[in-house]
Amino acid sequence: MDLKDIKHPSQIKDLSVEELRSLSEDIRSFLIENLSKTGGHLGPNLGVIELTLVLHQAFDSPKDKFLWDVGHQAYVHKMLTGRTSDFDTLRQYQGLCGFPKMNESEHDVWETGHSSTSLSAAMGMAIARDVKQEDNYVVPIIGDGALTGGMALEALNHIGHEKKDMIVILNDNEMSIAPNVGALHNVLGRLRSGQRYNWIKDELEVLLKKIPSVGGKIANTAERIKDSMKYLVVPGMFFEELGFTYYGPVDGHDFDDLFKSIDYAKKTEGPILIHVLTTKGKGYQPAESDKVGTWHGVGPYKIESGESLKKSSGGPGWSKVVSDTLMQVAEQDEKVVAVTPAMTVGSKLEDFKAKFPNRLFDVGIAEQHATTVAGGLATQGMKPFLSIYSTFLQRGFDQVVHDVCRQNLNVAFGIDRAGLVGADGETHQGVFDISFLRHLPNMTIMMPKDAHECQDMVYTSLNYEEGPIAVRYPRGNANETPKPGQFEMVPIGTWEVLKEGNDLVILTFGTMIDKAMEAASQLEKEDLSIRVVNARFIKPLDYDMLRSIVNEQLPILTVEEHALQGGFGSAVLEFFEEDKLVHPYMRRMGIPDRFIEHGSVDDLLQEVGLTVDHIKNEVKEMAPTKEKRA
Repeated sequence: MDLKDIKHPSQIKDLSVEELRSLSEDIRSFLIENLSKTGGHLGPNLGVIELTLVLHQAFDSPKDKFLWDVGHQAYVHKMLTGRTSDFDTLRQYQGLCGFPKMNESEHDVWETGHSSTSLSAAMGMAIARDVKQEDNYVVPIIGDGALTGGMALEALNHIGHEKKDMIVILNDNEMSIAPNVGALHNVLGRLRSGQRYNWIKDELEVLLKKIPSVGGKIANTAERIKDSMKYLVVPGMFFEELGFTYYGPVDGHDFDDLFKSIDYAKKTEGPILIHVLTTKGKGYQPAESDKVGTWHGVGPYKIESGESLKKSSGGPGWSKVVSDTLMQVAEQDEKVVAVTPAMTVGSKLEDFKAKFPNRLFDVGIAEQHATTVAGGLATQGMKPFLSIYSTFLQRGFDQVVHDVCRQNLNVAFGIDRAGLVGADGETHQGVFDISFLRHLPNMTIMMPKDAHECQDMVYTSLNYEEGPIAVRYPRGNANETPKPGQFEMVPIGTWEVLKEGNDLVILTFGTMIDKAMEAASQLEKEDLSIRVVNARFIKPLDYDMLRSIVNEQLPILTVEEHALQGGFGSAVLEFFEEDKLVHPYMRRMGIPDRFIEHGSVDDLLQEVGLTVDHIKNEVKEMAPTKEKRA
C-alpha cells in the first residue's frame, strides 16, 4: 500500500498484522527521509508508529475521538488521515501544521501544543457524549512526561471519580523532551518492571470461581482476595486507587500485544488506562540512542550520520547567553538558584546543572508549581531565576499574580522564546507576556537589544531588591560575543537614544532594534532624520524621556514584536493620558489581534507587517514633509 494513497484510516482496517508491520516500516522510512529535509518532531513520532496503526484499525475516527497530548506525536495520525502528500510543507509557512489542527482534518478533534490538556478535554467530550446519549469511544493518548502536569492529575482525579467510560493510552517512553523527573516517573518505573497486572487479576478470578465453596467462606472472600492481590502485583496501585482499571505494561511495538490490550479494554466498563511502553526514536539509531532530548525536535539533518544541516547564525543562542551569565553570577553569589519546568535542555541550563547540581531545580511539566516554588525561595532570601518560555508562563499566570507580585517577592523571570518563534506556530508564539504581566502591580519588565545588554539585564534581575522582575529574550542567536564577567546594573526605567533625529521618534526594543536602525539609515537618504530609542524597559517606561519628546512635539512610532493589545505601545498611550499630556501624532506597529500560525520568523514578520520596508512606509506617512519642516 502506497502511503500517499491512504486518504482515510478505514483503508487499513483489513490489513493483517504482517501487512501492518510492512506499513510501519514504510512510515518509519518516510518520516526519517522527509523530516531530514523539513525538520520536525522525529523522535516522538518514530516511537508511536505501531501504536497509531493499531488505534486506527481498532477504532473508527472521527466518530471515536483521538486526543493527542501535546500533539507532537501526531504525524503518523496525520498520514493515516490523508495528509502524507503535504509533508514536504511540514511546519512551513501556510503548510502542514506540526500539531493537530482542526481546519486540516475532521480527524483532529483537539488542538494541542501545550502539555497535559488531553485528559481534561477528553472528560468534556465523554460528558457531552453521555448527555447526548451517543455511542463512541474517547481515547486520549498522553505521554509519561505530560502525565506529570498538574492539569493531567486533576483530570485523572475527576475521571476516576465520575467513572466515565474512557480508554486512556499512556505512552511511556521515559522521556518528555528530555528525561523525566519526579516521584510519578519513579512510580511508572516500577510499573515498567512489574508483571502484567490486568491478566493476572482476571486469571485469579477465574481460578477462585472454580474452587467449590465450602460453607460459602471462599465465595464470600473471593472478591476481597482478588482485590488484595493488586497490592502484591503492582507497586503502589496508583491508577487503580484513582478509579481506573489498569492494563499493562504493554509492548508498544508489538501488534499482537497492542490489539489484545485494546480488545480487553473495550470489554471493560469505566475508565481504563493502558500502559504502553515505546522507544522514542524507534528505528533510527541517532534518535533511538538519544538520552538528552536532542532528537525530540530537529532541523534538517543528514540521514546517514544524523548531522544537523542547520546553518550557523553567527553569535551564541540567546538562551545560552542567559544561562552562561546566570552561571557566572552564581559562581560569585551562592544565593542564586535556577528553577525550570522541564526546560533544562530547551533553556540551555545543562552546564549550570553540571556545575551546580544542588542549585538547579527541574520541577517537571508544572509551570504553576515552578512559579510558586520560586516565590517560596525568595521568601527565604534566595535569588531564584525562573527560566521559562513565554508561551508556558501563561500557564502560571495566577501564581505570578497571587504568589509573587501580590507579595512583592524578588523573583527573576527569564522569559525565553519571547516574540515569534516560527515553526511551532500559534501555540508557541511568545507574543502575549507583556500584556499579561504589564498590568500587574510591582512587576518590572525589560528586554535587551544585544548580548551584552542581555548579560547586564540578567545580572540586574538577580540583584534587584524591589520585587519581581522579568527579562525577555527571543529564540535564535545574538549577534555579539558575550563579555566575560564585569556585569553592570541597568538603571531601572531608563531608555537610551541609539540614533539622533529631529523629524520622528521610533520607540522600540529587543528584536525590532536592528530593523528600526536599518529603516532610519535608509530614510536618511530620503532626507528624513529619524531618532531611534532603545526602549529597553517596557515597565516602568522612561517617563522623563517621554515628556521630553512631547515637549519637542515629534511624531512617535512604537514598534514591537508583541501583541498590540495591552502591549508596549498601549503603555505609552496610557502614560500620556495619565500624565495629562497632549501627546503628538502617534502610531503603533505590532502583532494584530489574531493568532499567528507557523512558518519561518521572516515569513511571519512579513505577514504581520514588521519589516524594514513596513517601518519605512509607516514613517513616511507620519513624518512631516520637507516643505512642512521648512
